[in-house]
Amino acid sequence: MKEISELILPDDVRYAEDHEWARREDDTIRVGLDDYAQDQLGDIVFVELPQVGDTFKQGDEFATVESVKAVCECYLPVSGKIIAVNTALEESPELVNTGPYGDGWFVVVNPGDLSELDTLMTNTACLEKLKGAA
Repeated sequence: MKEISELILPDDVRYAEDHEWARREDDTIRVGLDDYAQDQLGDIVFVELPQVGDTFKQGDEFATVESVKAVCECYLPVSGKIIAVNTALEESPELVNTGPYGDGWFVVVNPGDLSELDTLMTNTACLEKLKGAA
């Protein structure tokens, strides 16, 4: 497992308490699992994602990740309608491990309220929280 100082926490995304990330891309939000969570889970072997068109509120369970160590639920960091899912994860769930902020993204959301991003942590706040929990 990585030391906290080794974690990748890009500054162009916001972080939820449950270790999902959200990146604004024009009027949409791309969502995935952060580096800390994928590292703690270990080798990811299965990802269950919602369907395009599904609608969720902020904090709703929207995905399940299975690793060699555990199964965890993921919670949508912003409310909205799913407009794209990363179907590559069906055949290659390990992309979450190798590129959690790139090829390992989960969904793209058409958000109901962009201001919900402001309720999420910056990378600095996320790092401080992780240091406090260590």
